Amino acid sequence: MSAKLLIVEDEVVTRQTLARLFQQEGYEVFDAADGKQMENIMAQQPVDLIIMDVNLPGQSGLELAESLREQKNIGLVFLTGRDSDEDRLLALELGADDYLIKPYNPKELTIRVRNLYRRIEHSQQPNEPKVEGSREFHFNGWVLDCDSRCLYSPDKKMFRLPKSEYRAMELFLTQPGKIHDRETLVRKMLDRELRPNDRTVDVAIRRIRRHFESHPETPNLITTIHGEGYRFVGDVRVEISQ
Repeated sequence: MSAKLLIVEDEVVTRQTLARLFQQEGYEVFDAADGKQMENIMAQQPVDLIIMDVNLPGQSGLELAESLREQKNIGLVFLTGRDSDEDRLLALELGADDYLIKPYNPKELTIRVRNLYRRIEHSQQPNEPKVEGSREFHFNGWVLDCDSRCLYSPDKKMFRLPKSEYRAMELFLTQPGKIHDRETLVRKMLDRELRPNDRTVDVAIRRIRRHFESHPETPNLITTIHGEGYRFVGDVRVEISQ
């Protein structure tokens, strides 16, 4: 195991316990007490995985997660005492890969982190043979790899999508041409109901569109149907390896 793991936790004993746990698993471990220390560490070296609390001095873990979503191929796991559905869903919406509640089971935590790192490794090696049953959507020169949740542009740039954005793309690509309203999309993306004045779907669609808009030949793959929702208008082909 050569993964570099960063622990962001302000409680000293918890931080030290986590560091020992993952050092024993073979990770190269770094630790930070807040967002500033986290940024200093990340400025000096690449990081593969981050385990972070929500409650932190200065910027909260949720605020930091939003800034991290621009970092490609960094896995993010929240480990926190905040157990409300609202916090959990917001964390996933902001791009977290997993959300665990304290007190935690050390074995479960290490398994979840290990599985996340394997997905990241897979996404960094797109030319490796696919495992049995892996699925890809091909559309207008783009590829969505369902195993790694990675979107590949026509010029082979890779974008690892947060879970909510991946789920939205999967829905669009399995039902191209169909109009999906915001209620359907938010249930698919976040497993919850649409709330009054909820802009979650619109924000996610805007972020997804940025990838396509960077290529002049595919700027309008997801169209807005005013008063109804969104529709994917690309030409889709599904490939499943055996």
